[in-house]
Amino acid sequence: MNKTRTSLIGAAAVITLAMAGCSTDSDTGTHADAPGTSHDAEETSHTPIRHVHGLGIDPADQQLYVATHDGIFTPGKDGTAVRVGTSKDDFMGFTVANANTFLASGHPAPGTGGPANRGLIESTDGGKTWKTRSLGGEVDFHALDYAHGTIYGYDSTNALLRASKDGAAWDDRAQLQALDIAVSPEDADTVMATTADGIAKSTDGGRTFATGTQPVMAFLSWSPGALYGIDDSGRLSRSTDGGTTWQKTGTVPGGQAQALTAVDAEHILAATQNGVYESRDGGKSFTKRLDVAAGDGH
Repeated sequence: MNKTRTSLIGAAAVITLAMAGCSTDSDTGTHADAPGTSHDAEETSHTPIRHVHGLGIDPADQQLYVATHDGIFTPGKDGTAVRVGTSKDDFMGFTVANANTFLASGHPAPGTGGPANRGLIESTDGGKTWKTRSLGGEVDFHALDYAHGTIYGYDSTNALLRASKDGAAWDDRAQLQALDIAVSPEDADTVMATTADGIAKSTDGGRTFATGTQPVMAFLSWSPGALYGIDDSGRLSRSTDGGTTWQKTGTVPGGQAQALTAVDAEHILAATQNGVYESRDGGKSFTKRLDVAAGDGH
C-alpha cells in the first residue's frame, strides 16, 4: 500500500481490503488442535512477528498477548517475542474475555488439518491450547468483543454482526461492511463499527446501524470512561461522549495501524507496521513493547 496516502483514503482502503478477505497463504489447508507448551520455556521468535490482528492484557498476570498471522506471542524476559503454545495459525479476531480466557478466530497454518475458517475458538489456559466452540468451517470472525456477558463477532465471511451468550448459539444481527466493532461497556445496546464511510452506530445491540459518519477510523476500542479510535496513519483519538466528538491524543509510531485495545481509560495498546506500542497516559506517549516485521498488516 502507498504509505503516503491521507488517513481518510487510507482507512477506507484498509477496510475495503479487509472485506476482500485474509492473506492467501493461510486461507487453505486444514487444522487439528495441537497440545501447547507454556511460554515459560522462552521459545523466542527468530524473526519479528508480522501482521498483528489483536492485542490484550490477561488480568490473571497482566501479561501482554499479541495475536498474529503466525500464532500468539508475548514479550520474553529479554524483550523479544515468545510464542505461546505451539500453534502457528493465523489468528484474526482476538479478545481477552476473562482471566486466562481468550476468544479468537482465523485460519490454520499451512499444512495442518481442519477447516480453513476456524469459527469461534477458545483458550482457557492463556493461549497455550485452543478448542473450537462453534461455527468451525463456516465463519471467519475478523473482530471479536466481549461485553455484558455476550460475545460479539463480526463475521467477515457473511458481512454480518453476530452475538452469542454461550459461544455456541448465535443471534444474527445487522449486515454491514466493517473492519472493527466496539461495544459500550455501559450500554449493551450501543455498538460501533468502523466502515469506509466512517463510524457506524447502533443503538439496538447491533441489529441495525446508522450510516457511517466522520471521522473514518480503522479500529475502535471502548473501555470504561473512554472510547478510542485509530486511523490508518496511526493517529489516535479519544471520545468521552460515546463517539459524538473526538479529540486527538497522539500518534502511534510506526506507520499503518494494525490493531488497537484500550485496557482502561489511560492504558492503551496499539500495533503498527513496525511495532506493538503501549501507552499509560491515554495516548500522549508510547513505549515500544515488540518489533513487528514491515509489510501489509491486514
